Amino acid sequence: MPTDTSQRSTLNAQRSPKVIFGPISSRRFGKSLGVDLSPGKKQCNFDCLYCELDPVKTMGAYDEVVPVTEITAALKQALKEHGDIDFITLTANGEPTLYPYLSELVDEINTFKGRTKTLILSNASTINDPKVQEALLKLDEVKLSLDCATQVCLKKLDRAHSGIDVEEIKAGMLAFKKKYKGPLVIEILIVKTLNDSEEEIAKLNAFLLKLQPARIDIGTIDRPPAFNVKPVSYEKLLQISHLFDPSLPVYIASRKKADISASSYSVEEILETLSKRPLTEEDIEALFDEESQKRFKDLLKEEKIKLVESNGVKFYKKA
Repeated sequence: MPTDTSQRSTLNAQRSPKVIFGPISSRRFGKSLGVDLSPGKKQCNFDCLYCELDPVKTMGAYDEVVPVTEITAALKQALKEHGDIDFITLTANGEPTLYPYLSELVDEINTFKGRTKTLILSNASTINDPKVQEALLKLDEVKLSLDCATQVCLKKLDRAHSGIDVEEIKAGMLAFKKKYKGPLVIEILIVKTLNDSEEEIAKLNAFLLKLQPARIDIGTIDRPPAFNVKPVSYEKLLQISHLFDPSLPVYIASRKKADISASSYSVEEILETLSKRPLTEEDIEALFDEESQKRFKDLLKEEKIKLVESNGVKFYKKA
């Protein structure tokens, strides 16, 4: 591992912002401690239109680096204070895989994390880099973003740093997936008029059929974005989910129920819906009226519907 001298930071350790945040509770990852690898400012090779952080010039490398020793010391202290953590989540005010000592950091965390799992939330921009792959292979779970399957979309929506190519991202994902033993989750954030067309979804679908991730989370904007871009409705997300091949484990991660009116579904319509796209309990509560939910429960008892689990998320599908 590099010495403190070799990783001399432009941040003074006693003045640097807090690298640990949380714990945060989520249905998907339980109780998680966040580790911010860029706590002082946004350091990212994307400047996504939907980002809640203020826009800044993209960069290909960090110019402010917190030492590994400082991060691990803070994390050890936090784990002492919170003994029931399910996940240690590596993230950043920007892109965590740009952190220059990521592999060494993961090695160090693995020496003391015990049964606590490690996770990274990355925009996947560097996944074609063998050194990044080496670091991510040591993590228990990896979640990569893929908002776009085309270069035009990547430049317009994610506003990628010069030299980042979507085909290289896709090639890197495929190479990484062949080597990685843990769950690989893909996240797609849908933005109105930018990546919600049938053509863009078709290209994402074609690639994801090759990749075969453990789960695909599709969502939309739920925090105030830096730019004037709009979310899509839950109904639109549901329509988009139907555009993906039924074999893909698509999970609708965003649910804004205020504008959803529950509908009446016949037995045949319930079965037809579940044959096209498995639904979670939250989906069923949002979509089905009271009588339809009773029909759903009857079908479950009759074993015409079955419950399956995909990397921690439970889905109902046609048996």
